[in-house]
Amino acid sequence: MSVDLILGLQWGDEGKGKIVDFLTDSYEIIARFQGGPNAGHTLEFDGIKHVLHTIPSGIFHSKVENLIGNGVVIDPVIFKKEIENLNQFEIDLYSKLLISNKAHIILPTHKILDATSEISKGKSKIGSTLRGIGPTYMDKTGRNGIRVGDIFEKNWEEKYDLLCKKHLKIINSYEKKIEFNLEKINEEFFEAVKKLKQFKVINSQFYLSNAKKSGKKILAEGAQGTLLDIDFGTYPYVTSSTTTAAGACTGLGIAPKDINEVYGIFKAYTTRVGSGPFPTEINDKDGEIMAKVGNEFGSTTGRARRCGWLDLVALKYAIQINGVTQLVMMKGDVLSNFKKIKICTSYNNKDNSNDVFPFNLSKNEIIPIYTEFPGWEKDISNITSENELPKKFMNYINFIEKELKIPIKIISVGPDRKQTIFR
Repeated sequence: MSVDLILGLQWGDEGKGKIVDFLTDSYEIIARFQGGPNAGHTLEFDGIKHVLHTIPSGIFHSKVENLIGNGVVIDPVIFKKEIENLNQFEIDLYSKLLISNKAHIILPTHKILDATSEISKGKSKIGSTLRGIGPTYMDKTGRNGIRVGDIFEKNWEEKYDLLCKKHLKIINSYEKKIEFNLEKINEEFFEAVKKLKQFKVINSQFYLSNAKKSGKKILAEGAQGTLLDIDFGTYPYVTSSTTTAAGACTGLGIAPKDINEVYGIFKAYTTRVGSGPFPTEINDKDGEIMAKVGNEFGSTTGRARRCGWLDLVALKYAIQINGVTQLVMMKGDVLSNFKKIKICTSYNNKDNSNDVFPFNLSKNEIIPIYTEFPGWEKDISNITSENELPKKFMNYINFIEKELKIPIKIISVGPDRKQTIFR
């Protein structure tokens, strides 16, 4: 039995969805293990761009089952819209898509609470996507949450009402408030719950255990990125789930010994959405070019991403945390527009230069130390073979591999499924 993992090594938005889709034909099951609809996985093929928020990225492959694991939090309203968007593609969703009965549900009041809490922080706001993710995970760990399996119980609406009342008390305690019509929002929510109940809701840990015994290959799909992990990310500017390899175990109910390959995905540069420290951020024309050419806008929120040079200090840290065995480099084509390219190899931290990722990553204290490379200044988006890639591009790749001591097995040179080079 083999369980392989796909993980982001930066602050999310690395392109995990595309690579899951690219690798799916080698697996029987694609299993999403954490996060919620704050994540957006973008896939592009046959001239069509698809954005998924909750549904695993293997859904477009006919012979593969897709599982939403217990570690995921599900917004029924967003899930319903995703299903409606996919209906035009004649996918047999009701047989291909499975949902863990232990996955927690995002309530309308979770989203209201999220927005109210963020507004109250003022300049200290975290940069939440306002999708209710944090409050839902808080209720999960506080043992107050509602799980997918609960919606099949007769008294589940009583539990729902009690939790809503708790949320409303907290919301009303804030000085700054947002306007909302809970009755109208609830109407949409309960209609979406009906749609959710139409799908196969299963004991996912037993399903995966049986799949392992029968020799099926499983690909676990992560969301966000390592540097947003609740424990090991740039706290408090992080998400509310375990985005690292450990999250696949708790988010799917699989044992650590069952994990085989760990694919770590990173961009040829670095991006970040929302607030938080970002040592290699570029605040000049180069950053603007990077954002424009790379189309650096969130697939879920539409928010502009901050852009910067590749940070090897952060990458080494992420590789260590996750036990990465293979690397995937995305968006190499975006850097074709630069005469000179930089890579951060260490930090100057309070007059001491080192390559250890610090406890407190404050851009006011940390100065990145760069190694500079000549750009290849050639369009590589139509290249299909490693042998055709420019020498200067390969020098960039080889330097990264030497520093990280992990092979880069896949290179993406564009958003389409076909724009992928396997080495």
